Amino acid sequence: MTTRSTGAPAVPPEDHRCDACGFDYTSVRVQQALEMIRELPGGVRAVVDAVPRPALQQRPQEDTWSVTEYVCHLRDVYVTYTIRLHRARTEERPVLEPMLNDLRARRFRYNSRDVRPVLDELADAAAGCCDEVARVEPAGWDRVVTRLPGEERTARWLVRQAAHEGVHHLRDLRDVTRVVAP
Repeated sequence: MTTRSTGAPAVPPEDHRCDACGFDYTSVRVQQALEMIRELPGGVRAVVDAVPRPALQQRPQEDTWSVTEYVCHLRDVYVTYTIRLHRARTEERPVLEPMLNDLRARRFRYNSRDVRPVLDELADAAAGCCDEVARVEPAGWDRVVTRLPGEERTARWLVRQAAHEGVHHLRDLRDVTRVVAP
């Protein structure tokens, strides 16, 4: 399970392979990543629909997000990556802000949300991300963005990272539901 962090951790490298979920950046083409992003909202909705309403906001451990918090995070991931990809496409080497996941979860009160409308927002955010991917010209995939010092990533990586976030957190959602709604 993914636990909440307190800062802005380094992002994975371009050739990352996630040991937890098996996502291998170098073997995923942009078109495959796009399909993963398109399919994610349906997969998340299926998991959420199987959880009794009272369990949606229950954390399995104090330092692990609830189902509702994960869904809100995923919505924000696709909003953020849409903007990041747009900036990669339209600006020269933009410096990107960290998402500050735990700050967002606290300040925007993720765990007090009604998850049903957030599922619709996630679907819209994922669709918007896919729309932005479609706007990248073939020569644009090697455009570079930076975030923390020393972190340079390509537009291609942004799409792979967005897909990885979905795959990884869908796995986290399933893990959480096994604890809060066995």
